[in-house]
Amino acid sequence: MQWSPRTGEVVATAAAGLGLALAVLLVDPVGRVLVGGAALLLLALAARDAVLRPRLSAGAEGLTVRALTGPTTIAWPHARVRVRTHRRWGLRARTLELEDRTDDAVLVVLGRRELGTDPDTVAEALRAAGAS
Repeated sequence: MQWSPRTGEVVATAAAGLGLALAVLLVDPVGRVLVGGAALLLLALAARDAVLRPRLSAGAEGLTVRALTGPTTIAWPHARVRVRTHRRWGLRARTLELEDRTDDAVLVVLGRRELGTDPDTVAEALRAAGAS
């Protein structure tokens, strides 16, 4: 089992970044800084999502989460899975929390965008596979 950002969202983010990069040629000098910064941010986000695929995978040895600093693996007996709901500014957001219950005390928080699906669905699949 594996989860990663939706391909369409990654492509749309890259396209928006490219569009803003082209718009840099049409705006005034101050706007170039702002639009250029937004273009770089969107292109970096799209590149990160494309490189870190799959973001979360579940195998025989446990859970593996890919990050820019390298993959983190949590063995099944030590994996704790929770879904948290946060409300801020009238919006509700759910995140998947993966915790390693060993001395390493690793906590990984992933949202719907990073998983490509609802965190509740992922949590149910991980619990069925052996996480607590």
